Amino acid sequence: MSAEPTTSEHLGDGEHLAVLGYEDSFNRSMTLWANFALGFTYLSPLVGVYSLFATALATGGPPSIFWLVIVGAGQLTVSLVFGEVVSQYPIHGGIYPWTRRLWGKRYAWMAAWVYIWAMIVTITAVAAYGSGFLASLFDIPVTKEVTLVLTVLFLVVALGLNFSGTKMLGRVARIGLGAELIGVIAVGLYLLIFQRKQDFGIFFNTMGVEGNGSYVAAFLGAALAGLFLFYGFEACGDVAEEVADPARRIPRAMVLTILVGGVSALLAFGGYVMAAPDLQSIVSGKDTDPIPGILQATLGPVGAKIFLVVALTAFLSCVLSLQAAASRLLFSFARDGMLPGHRWLAKVSPRSKVPVNALIVACSIPVLITLIIYVGPDGLLNQITAFAVLGIYVAFQSVVLASLRQRIKGWRPAGPFSLARTGFVINVIALVYGVAAMLLLAWPGHSGNVLNDWIVLIGLGIVAGTGLLYLFLARPDRKSDAPEGDAIQVAELLRARRG
Repeated sequence: MSAEPTTSEHLGDGEHLAVLGYEDSFNRSMTLWANFALGFTYLSPLVGVYSLFATALATGGPPSIFWLVIVGAGQLTVSLVFGEVVSQYPIHGGIYPWTRRLWGKRYAWMAAWVYIWAMIVTITAVAAYGSGFLASLFDIPVTKEVTLVLTVLFLVVALGLNFSGTKMLGRVARIGLGAELIGVIAVGLYLLIFQRKQDFGIFFNTMGVEGNGSYVAAFLGAALAGLFLFYGFEACGDVAEEVADPARRIPRAMVLTILVGGVSALLAFGGYVMAAPDLQSIVSGKDTDPIPGILQATLGPVGAKIFLVVALTAFLSCVLSLQAAASRLLFSFARDGMLPGHRWLAKVSPRSKVPVNALIVACSIPVLITLIIYVGPDGLLNQITAFAVLGIYVAFQSVVLASLRQRIKGWRPAGPFSLARTGFVINVIALVYGVAAMLLLAWPGHSGNVLNDWIVLIGLGIVAGTGLLYLFLARPDRKSDAPEGDAIQVAELLRARRG
């Protein structure tokens, strides 16, 4: 990375923001540690590993753990590209303002529209999965009614905490970070060291998941184990205007999120595999929720209850971080006049200095989706969340593609975080990786059920289609005079201002 004098050495945070055309209206109380904690609890290796452990083993066997390494490396290149962009544009909202300033209004509208819905559905899903932990803690039977009530409880409690302000958000994110580290690293290490039932060679044993076919197909089918896990680092940039020295700190927080999250996930996934009393039943698909049994067998009833408390803390922190990130994106979208009711959505509380109305929306829509899930058929949660991962990756790659386009046109990022001469190569690698990831996510299944096999593309098509309709009928891009496509000009201006 470049060691040349940087923008932030000569421009304060408010001055940097003024160059970009905005006023500094938030409390910059979020530290590097708190910003990293926000991204890490959004990424949440505990949630990711717990959600997909059984599916990954049943699809690809123990070698599916290598997807954590593959996807982690790919997403690291994406985070480096994001780091250069946010270092020049430390603006609230992340993906929306980045794509707008790198390409244009319409392009940014579609990227942000897909990303908003992917985030909202993810908020709903994480709260719903967390409700199962809460029910288990109090030995409450998990019915649709219980799931409904506890999911709404998760969403409302997170909203209340978010209303308290940025300091509370940072504080809870740090608590969630501690819970995540205990729940994944400490437990993972304990299982690996003291509770091994298998040797390390098990990670090279397919255990027959390929049947009579090729293992390549089975391994590719398990890709979701990694793809679902490694996003959330972008949330570090969603709250850029609440971070002190964001142009320098946010890129570091993003990279830390990937590295620490990857190590944590590897330890947790590996620990559960090594400690499983009956690994074959998980691989065969007979045991579809094996982690509680593994914890009961290795930690005992009291230890398992303690783990549930830790897990609940991590789930709540994850919902909190997701709500915060979604609200800042909505605020950024509305501040530029790009959404219906934009004046209402763009209001910032004079007391807490948070976008309260955007937070209300980031809680209310997940509550409505939860009600739809309650009255809908069984399995609807899995179906409506299937497109979320692909939607996130589409939004990510919109930034990567726009960044590469600007580099080809001559853009040299002007923030203090710089990849220097390696930037172009890393940008290309990130794009190739992202396209491959999207193909793996969108590839139809072969179950014979059209809805299940095509649900990812159907969901993305509905969201993208409605976004396009609104874009071309309401023309929100005509109602906004916020700057667009100015990456080269802003870079030159920043270099001139720093002398």
